[in-house]
Parts: sequence; C-alpha cells; structure tokens
Amino acid sequence: METITALYDACTLYPAPLRDFLVRLAMTDTFYARWTDQIHEEWIRNVLANRPDLTRVQLERTRHMMNIHIRDCLVTGYEPLIEKLNLPDPGDRHVLAAAIRAEANVIVTFNLTDFPADRLGPYGIKAMHPDNFIAHLFDLSPNAVCAAAKRHRGSLHNPPKTVEEYLDNLAKQQLPKTVARLMPFAHVL
Repeated sequence: METITALYDACTLYPAPLRDFLVRLAMTDTFYARWTDQIHEEWIRNVLANRPDLTRVQLERTRHMMNIHIRDCLVTGYEPLIEKLNLPDPGDRHVLAAAIRAEANVIVTFNLTDFPADRLGPYGIKAMHPDNFIAHLFDLSPNAVCAAAKRHRGSLHNPPKTVEEYLDNLAKQQLPKTVARLMPFAHVL
C-alpha cells in the first residue's frame, strides 16, 4: 500500500464537520496527517471572524486535542523555504513550504487553483480536493474510512445524527464522492 503524507490546508479545518472527519480519518493510521501552528492560526482566525459564539479558548482546546491525537502532526522548520517559493497567492507559500518540509505528497485543500501542478510537481506534491482525497483513502482502505465515519457520527451528541443526517451533513461539506462511497455501508455507520 502506498504511504500517504497529507498536509491539511486551513480551509479544510474549518468548518468543524469536515475538520472532525479529517482528524478521525488521520486517527486510523492509514496515512500521515500534517499541519503547522500557522495553519492552526489561520483556521482559528477565520472561525472567530465568522462565529462570535465561539471563543479562542474553545478553539485552542480543539487545536490541542488535534495535536495530541495525531502523532507527529506538527511541521516545524519550514519557514526558511517560504521566500524561495512561487505560488499565485504568496500567502499560501507557507503551506507548500510545510508540505515540502513534511515530505508530504498531498496538500488537501479546496483552493486547487492556488496550488498549480506545475509549481507543486517538482516537489512530488499534488493538491487534492478533500472529497477526492477521502475517496482515494476509501479506495485504499474502505474499512478504515467506514470506521472513521462511524466514530465521527458516534461522537455527535448535540444533537445526535441518524446515518441519513450524517451523510447529508457530509454532502454539505462538498463531499459527494465520499457520500457515494459510504452509502452502501450505511448499515455499519
């Protein structure tokens, strides 16, 4: 089986349902998930800007829980690479620098145009939409993805979700391929 190291872009860590599912997937140990404190700051800043009902303390707890539950997730020492990189949005260079430093082969992001193949290719990295990434994981290890989905759905208590509601919520996270792959396994979710 191929070894996948995936760097999660901040846009995949907000909203919470997608972040929670991606973290649960990382807990399966079928791939390595990576991020940086700078990526954490970016998603936390965006959540606070859009959700005044949440506090930094709550989000820092989420950050802490992510960091302690995913082995070797934090990438450090990537900063010297940033200035040498060229991307359409210079603000995204830190993501590519972290991916290079982590020896990632995938950047999981919604912002595919910000990470053109010709800029990532020389580093052996490709950008993947979260739906394509999860569908790929499903193709490699359907049991692991189903188990992660089951644990994710089981963690939802306020309110609890039926399987149908859970899959509908994943669809709202722009994950139609993932939902299509999970539907035949709804009885085990």
